[in-house]
Amino acid sequence: MANNWATVWRRLWRTGQLVVVLGAIAAAVYWTQFAPARVTAHIVQRGEIVAEVMGTGTLESHIRATISPKISGLITAVLVDQGDRAEAGQVLVRLDDSDFSRQVEVAESTLGAANAVVERQKADRARTLAVLDQARYDYERVENLVKQNTAATTEFQEATKALRVAEADVARADAALVEAQKQVVAAEKTLEYQKAKLADTVVRAPCAGLIVRRDRDPGDVIVPGSSVLLLVATDEMWISAWVDETEMGRLTVGQPARVVFRSEPQRAYAGEVARLGREVDRETREFIVDVRVRELPPNWAVGQRAEVYIETGRTADAVRLPTRLIVWRDGRSGTFVDGAGRAVWRPLQLGLRGRELLEVAAGLSADERVIAPSDPKAGGLEPGQRITIEASEGRVATRRQP
Repeated sequence: MANNWATVWRRLWRTGQLVVVLGAIAAAVYWTQFAPARVTAHIVQRGEIVAEVMGTGTLESHIRATISPKISGLITAVLVDQGDRAEAGQVLVRLDDSDFSRQVEVAESTLGAANAVVERQKADRARTLAVLDQARYDYERVENLVKQNTAATTEFQEATKALRVAEADVARADAALVEAQKQVVAAEKTLEYQKAKLADTVVRAPCAGLIVRRDRDPGDVIVPGSSVLLLVATDEMWISAWVDETEMGRLTVGQPARVVFRSEPQRAYAGEVARLGREVDRETREFIVDVRVRELPPNWAVGQRAEVYIETGRTADAVRLPTRLIVWRDGRSGTFVDGAGRAVWRPLQLGLRGRELLEVAAGLSADERVIAPSDPKAGGLEPGQRITIEASEGRVATRRQP
């Protein structure tokens, strides 16, 4: 008898355990399949939509110059430092000019000597011209006497010879004068060259701008092409931003843009599209868009990162919806709306797309209630699913029970 009771109790215990398990399973199925989904409602409103294309890039100067001397030499002075402003033509760097100054002095002396030779050759030519005039006069006189048979033939021959010698002396004097004048020209060119080399010991700013980097100090020996300073023109500062190639058709030169530096994420600086790149990176499928910045932050640096938002369209009064509420089903865009306590799928025709909001061209009207799961991890909604609205965005919503 005792064994029978023990058997009965064991069977009852097992039955109770089975009922509990089945109840738990039933509850789980109910809450997963039939319980209302907890959602947040968004009240659709009208307002302005600004469509933008976003790109990320760095701050660059459209005009930048590496300050470097044309000649090798010892730096004796660097007259500006990083952060200083420079005007066009301002002296920035000086090199040791002692050797070049002496070479200029030698070239000036050579030019003076060449000019003296020219003066001497001019004097020699004047003398030979005087001798030629006398020889021509004697030749003509003797020639007339020979015609009158009052002078000997030998005398005429001597006059002819003297004339020919005088003419040759004049030709030689002319050649010597030309050679001396060419020596003057060569000396002048040499002097110009030496003065140019002397002038190259002074390095000037090619344009007005800001010194953003200093690479050398007095005492360094520099060679042509080596950087001493980096100068950028601050009136033409650009953000060279990488933009996806799919946005290329929406962009054009002159479009307004917002520039947000990562050092000041809370503020946007005005800009405009200055130039569109014509080459796409074959790996990232992006191309360069240069955006001119009209105003810079108080502290900035060439190469710093920034995001640009280029305005491609604007609508003053549109039905607006946050982009996160768009749901794609079977390749169509749409959203879920509250339909008397159930989720109703509504296909939408979209218009302008902004950074966080987009325009609904058709499918929604103002004051309708769009819904989305309160917990993004809970999964998406299904058409006809019962819902419980826990909160509302934009306006106070009446809590709806299933």
